[in-house]
Amino acid sequence: MKTRYQPYQPGDIWGGTAAALVVLPQSIAFGVAVYAALGPAYAAYGALAGFLGAAAIGSLAASTGGAPRLISTPCAPAAAVMAPLCAAFMVQGQSPERVMVLLVAVGLMVGLLQIVYGLLGGGRLIKYIPYPVVTGYLSGVAILIVLGQGPRFLGLPKGMALSPGLWTLSAWNLSALAVGAATIACALLGPRLTKKVPAVVLGLLGGILAYAVLALWRPELRGLAGNALVIGPLGGQSAGFGAWTVRWSTAAAFGLSDLKDLVFPALTLSFLLSIDTLKTCVVLDAMTGMRHKSDRELMGQGLGNAVSGLIGGMPGAGAMAPTVVNLSSGGQTRLSGVVCAGSVAALFLLCGRAVAWLPFSALAGMLIVLAGRMFDWHSFTLLRRRATWFDFAVAAAVAAVAVTVDLVAASGVGLALAILLFIRDQMKSSVVRRRILGSEVSSKERRLPAEADILAKEGDKICIMELQGSLFFGTADQLYTEVEPEFERRRYIIFDMSHVTSVDFTAAHMLEIIETRIAKAGGRLLFADIPKTSPTGQDLALYLKELGLAEPERRAHLFPSLDEAFTWAEDRILAKHPDATEAETPLALEEIELLKGMEPELLAALRPCVGELALEPGQVVFQQGDTGADEMYFIRSGKVRVDLTAGQAQRHLATFARGDFFGEMAFLDRQPRSAAAKAHGAARLFVLCRSRFDEAAPRQPDLGRKFFWRLCRAMSYRLRQADAEIRALHEA
Repeated sequence: MKTRYQPYQPGDIWGGTAAALVVLPQSIAFGVAVYAALGPAYAAYGALAGFLGAAAIGSLAASTGGAPRLISTPCAPAAAVMAPLCAAFMVQGQSPERVMVLLVAVGLMVGLLQIVYGLLGGGRLIKYIPYPVVTGYLSGVAILIVLGQGPRFLGLPKGMALSPGLWTLSAWNLSALAVGAATIACALLGPRLTKKVPAVVLGLLGGILAYAVLALWRPELRGLAGNALVIGPLGGQSAGFGAWTVRWSTAAAFGLSDLKDLVFPALTLSFLLSIDTLKTCVVLDAMTGMRHKSDRELMGQGLGNAVSGLIGGMPGAGAMAPTVVNLSSGGQTRLSGVVCAGSVAALFLLCGRAVAWLPFSALAGMLIVLAGRMFDWHSFTLLRRRATWFDFAVAAAVAAVAVTVDLVAASGVGLALAILLFIRDQMKSSVVRRRILGSEVSSKERRLPAEADILAKEGDKICIMELQGSLFFGTADQLYTEVEPEFERRRYIIFDMSHVTSVDFTAAHMLEIIETRIAKAGGRLLFADIPKTSPTGQDLALYLKELGLAEPERRAHLFPSLDEAFTWAEDRILAKHPDATEAETPLALEEIELLKGMEPELLAALRPCVGELALEPGQVVFQQGDTGADEMYFIRSGKVRVDLTAGQAQRHLATFARGDFFGEMAFLDRQPRSAAAKAHGAARLFVLCRSRFDEAAPRQPDLGRKFFWRLCRAMSYRLRQADAEIRALHEA
């Protein structure tokens, strides 16, 4: 997959310019949707705020973010949060100038929060929010946009809400309704006629044309003075740049109580804008075959939103529609986003006077179309199936709370439901990944036939449970339920912790209860392969020790590896059968298991081929890859450990004990050693040299035939045992 971006492409100019045709009308529409709540005279400032936001966010996010070719602009989530907030401030009796300063503070806080998210690596965390929660959130925003634009679409009198106005037909302004309907119709049907002009632009042009046609029959629509259907001149009240000193003079009264009122809206908006941006980035990656840098993109978006807030612009996010236009028109690098912002500024400055004639209902119709596309119809249709009814309920609940209460409450509901979704998913998969009895497999300690027979009969006293995932309050009871049937039947329960990612206090307490129950039944609980550094960064071994699970008075033990725990349990079973084990005295040649019962004359012929070797603890017998070696070894006393090295990792293959043999492969084929062997403590060995054996075999014809027959039988036993263990692991 590509990760490098070309420094410049000629298509950046065309892509950025084409995207600006989508960005400018959208930005103006979202700005007007927010600031019109201050009164008709402030709608013009909304258009200016949309333009300033598009210029600031578009240029800074494109030049500093982590997703080249992404176009950032004021968006629906920003309008959905800030419009009700603006209306709420007005209801509280705040002056319009002070409300504008408060909105500037919200935009600045949103930008700073996004920068913090990026610095803390929040880009990766936000992408893990369950999709039903995101669907409900964004769909709720879409519904709020439609409800908020309803009065303007119908041309209702100032102050009349949508609910009563919807049933009062006499309050409808038919001219506004006709312009809005024309906008929606052109936006939906226009792309069927041409793909070269964006649907948003077609819709807006259709609405303007409809307004112009109506103005031919209605003279009152031909002027700006007293015309409630259009934005009005940008030079009107509060729209000029000269009014900045008046607005900012109210900032001196900004206090801590105001900051408290803005924290939750800023958190909600920063969360929504971050999700909207990263969701667009994921789609952009799929379209281009590249990978965005989520944390850097959040910091770029935050910088853009902070600057936009400071200059009085609307906050925004990475937007899908202009980004697609940018790509399809040839945009290749981050320069296309900068060109888009510059083109927006040029268009606004050149056509600023024309903005005054934009009909409110045309902008409302355009926003309704955008909201309809924002609503996740596809996901809601899929989630209504029986298998995903809970996910559907989550999405519907978040959307319902967003519409009936507010987006701040919806964020809390979404967080709570995200936790429930996580717990549900954890509980759907068993915390016990695999369950194997000691009679089905054996440890890497090679046992002689007599010991192996005992373990085959009594090995079911050992139960190995391979745990997985997160052990927390949601899975603790499930773990106890799965282990409970083993309390009376097993003496040694081994928890393989190698695939455990985290353990919380509730799960740790449940492990204590399990250990106590096993101890009452006369058994032991063993922990093995506890990761020192889990994916969550938790030191599980240290955590369990600090909780007292490894205290001497308890009957739980911690082992660094599963094999050590398994061997320990096997040794305890064999210790109860002293007749199967012999005292640790060096064996004579005829006492070696492979050679037991061999005819005296054959043993006599074999003795000259055999040497002796005494090993200190840790002394190497041979190394992996050694050439020219043709000896095999019989263990008179002690143990020998065999390890395989693969790359940087070392894997323990087996430990051979008194009476066993190893090194037979090189003895048979004289190829380099496939593994390394060293003494596991002090050991004494017999060494059988192949070259000497080949010299002795002709003098005693039965020696070679019977020795190799015994060796084949022993190796066949090992292979059958390995095959049974592989089958048991596969079926577990």
